[in-house]
Amino acid sequence: MAAPVANSGRSALRQMLRKWAYNLSAFNQLGLMHDDCLYETDDVKEALRRIPEHVYDERQFRITRALYLSMRKDILPKEEWVAYEKDVRYLKPYLQEVVQERIERNTWNSK
Repeated sequence: MAAPVANSGRSALRQMLRKWAYNLSAFNQLGLMHDDCLYETDDVKEALRRIPEHVYDERQFRITRALYLSMRKDILPKEEWVAYEKDVRYLKPYLQEVVQERIERNTWNSK
């Protein structure tokens, strides 16, 4: 019976550490989400090409606003920061699809 309690304690601690690291990274203070800060590899570029236009426009707005704030050496008011709970990994399903297709293509080409 002690194992489930220990695991829930670990997951709560892990969640607290994730939230702490998220806030420490400071990109949320500029209004950016996690997926806005990904290094743009070929896979990420292809995933960005596949997302809906309104999601892409929202991403571009957040990046432009962050660049403007950074240029001014300023941050958003605290109530406009992206909260850890509201940060959506909007690119993840598209990125997983692109990576899976690349793996399948490489496997097919190697035969």
